[in-house]
Amino acid sequence: MRHFATESGKSKGQFYTPAEVSRIMAKIIGIHDAATTNNTTVYDPTCGSGSLLLKVGAEAQANVTLYGQEKDAATSGLARMNMILHNNPTADIRQGNTLANPLFMTEDGDLKTFDYVVANPPFSDKSWSKGIDPLNDPYGRFKHFGVPPAKQGDYAYLLHIVRSLKSNGKGAIILPHGVLFRGNAEAEIRCKLIRKGYIQGIIGLPANLFYGTGIPACIIVIDKKESHTRKGIFMIDASTGYMKDRPKNRLRDMDLHKIVDVFTRQLEIPKYSRMVGIAEIEKNDFNLNLPRYIDNQEPEDIQDIEGHLRGGIPAADVDALQPYWDVCPELRQALFKANRPGYLDLAIPKETIKSTIYNHSEFVTFIESMNSLFADWQQSTALRLKNLQPGFHPKALIQELAEELLTHYTGKPLIYKYHVYQHLLDYWTNTMQDDCYLITSDGWKAENYRVLVKNNKGKEVDKGWACDLVPKALIVDRYFAKYENLITELEAEQESVTAKLAELEEEHGGAEGAFSALDKVNKANVTARLKEIKSDKAAKEEADILKEWLKHSAEEAEIKKLLHYCPIISQINSIG
Repeated sequence: MRHFATESGKSKGQFYTPAEVSRIMAKIIGIHDAATTNNTTVYDPTCGSGSLLLKVGAEAQANVTLYGQEKDAATSGLARMNMILHNNPTADIRQGNTLANPLFMTEDGDLKTFDYVVANPPFSDKSWSKGIDPLNDPYGRFKHFGVPPAKQGDYAYLLHIVRSLKSNGKGAIILPHGVLFRGNAEAEIRCKLIRKGYIQGIIGLPANLFYGTGIPACIIVIDKKESHTRKGIFMIDASTGYMKDRPKNRLRDMDLHKIVDVFTRQLEIPKYSRMVGIAEIEKNDFNLNLPRYIDNQEPEDIQDIEGHLRGGIPAADVDALQPYWDVCPELRQALFKANRPGYLDLAIPKETIKSTIYNHSEFVTFIESMNSLFADWQQSTALRLKNLQPGFHPKALIQELAEELLTHYTGKPLIYKYHVYQHLLDYWTNTMQDDCYLITSDGWKAENYRVLVKNNKGKEVDKGWACDLVPKALIVDRYFAKYENLITELEAEQESVTAKLAELEEEHGGAEGAFSALDKVNKANVTARLKEIKSDKAAKEEADILKEWLKHSAEEAEIKKLLHYCPIISQINSIG
């Protein structure tokens, strides 16, 4: 039902593009909202297996025309295959070195220009000039801006993109952070690009994001349209918005959406984004290193020495919680009382802080309003989901629901709307999308089937039923909740009894323990041993231990019997 482009066999030094970064690039160049047609062109000069190109093409409202060039022969073949698999059979993918031998040309022998260009070229390619004479480049790529250093090819690819864009074209390229601040020849190129107004924005990404390298990267957004009027560069430092995913870092859905929202709307957020004027950049010698313009450091936790020595809570620390006091203005008075100028004391016992907050009328009112807010969205969304018909587009559905949820929570106090958004997307990934794809394919048909497996003897055994659209767990929760609770209680009892048996056997299993005379600890052997020592008064302690073991063993057997014959098992498995 779902296909994904693969990334493999990229050229040496070219790091695999995470799907999340591809999504960002596809969004920020604005192709989704543009008036595209079949004649709109999208180009990737280092296309790899084509996933970035496909992501951008999929964002357009029309079936745009895709072009790509890839140095590695095997990978270019994979790109062609991906184009066919993703319904882009007319995409033009060619194999060759883009810098030394660009293959997309006009009839006049000049470079072909495109509406949109995206790329994830090899980072700091040390052999970029192999096969060309940059000073006499026949395509004029380095004529106006300068020649990149021989051992740093980042700007070579950037200038190729600039030259390959139409006069109103837009592009985005992934490059290492070094391009923002390195000096000498790169500084001169950077200065000329800034003065020309071609750089629309810079997005700093987290480190350890790309497969094959741990260095941080950035996205440089190029926009030629009205570049002569550009007075600044919009910068985003998104380096801290990610989650750890084993050895790598990963951008979450909420991180992606925040980046796209902030960039497309040019929102200025402290410690995250701002529009930086060209005059300010010029004062910094055209250095674009993001920390020069955006301070994303968390404020240092300042220790109040007077508070430590004389006691009291610094009023400044309480004032820092002003967003909470805005929602619950009287709660502050309920929690704190005056100590001395600049310091407060708790007005309640320390152990009652949580209960005081949760039971305060203002906080109760706030929680009720949040519950009501969610219930309103849930009610309208549930109605839409219940009316889904076969053939709808699941991806379009979740995009609509997610955007509505974001709008629903925009401006609400103490709620970070992107966290709410992430909850929905996580539920979509783990549960909801499978149901939606089943419904769009087969409709609301909850067809169950028997689960037949072969045992060790090769005999087919019926293990009950299963249903993809209505799983067994849902049936249990809805119709057999009391039995489910009973089973949970019985399982807990069984676990407790089994632990007691294990504890007895471990405590009395030594050379002189009560179980030392047994070859194996089981009901038959324990019963037989009790008969042997029945008349032996000296063995009373041993007999008591064995009797206790038999008691717990009987309890365990009874619980297992109840679990085996519990009505829920037979009722559920007989459904259908």
